Amino acid sequence: MDKEKKGEIISQFRLKENDSGSVEVQVALLTERINQLTEHLKLYPQDRHSRHALHGVIGRRKRFLSYLNRTTPERYRSLITRLGLRE
Repeated sequence: MDKEKKGEIISQFRLKENDSGSVEVQVALLTERINQLTEHLKLYPQDRHSRHALHGVIGRRKRFLSYLNRTTPERYRSLITRLGLRE
């Protein structure tokens, strides 16, 4: 992910002006990384190392979403709607 794309995602999902580490931002960045790895694995299905990395990123995003749902369910619902997760 290049610097411009990352900055765009951070500015879109941040809660405050200098926010770059909130749960929403981190989940959005992980979702972008998951999408990139998924596209890579469509081209190279035998790439076991990338598949292992994909599973790790998915697990990390799952833990962030679980935390967000446990602490503030309304922010969780808003985030999954904005990202298009769990239709």
